[in-house]
Amino acid sequence: ILDDPDLKEIDPTVLKHCHAAAATCILEAGKQKADISAISACLEDCKLDKERIEQFCTEYQHRELVTVVSFSIGRSPLHVTDVSWRLEYQIKNNQLHKTYQPSYLVTLNVENSDSGSHSDVSFSCTMEQLQDLVGKLKDAAKSLERATQM
Repeated sequence: ILDDPDLKEIDPTVLKHCHAAAATCILEAGKQKADISAISACLEDCKLDKERIEQFCTEYQHRELVTVVSFSIGRSPLHVTDVSWRLEYQIKNNQLHKTYQPSYLVTLNVENSDSGSHSDVSFSCTMEQLQDLVGKLKDAAKSLERATQM
């Protein structure tokens, strides 16, 4: 984008901010599965002219733009390769009050497909939070299964 001769007159910082804003808009619209009328209304609210809105919506309909922007960001999502967990039991807090709260320490082994590097993501959660996470993962798996059957 910075090498485009038509954009040489624009401050590079402003241009980067505009590109980031447009990329975020496109990715969010794709994630929300926004239809053309919703996107068009949003762009009209942003005071874009009708010609640019039509051009944007035409490109968005083909989903080519979403793919191009996704790759231009240069980051791919992390891939979970393994999960480990352990039960932690907090007996006292910092003020030495008895709490007796069980929690789970979950460690996700993740791989970055861009660089091939491996790392860990760890977090602590209550049983309710872990059940909520498991439920959301099951929903995601079902959605993916339905999408692949189409």
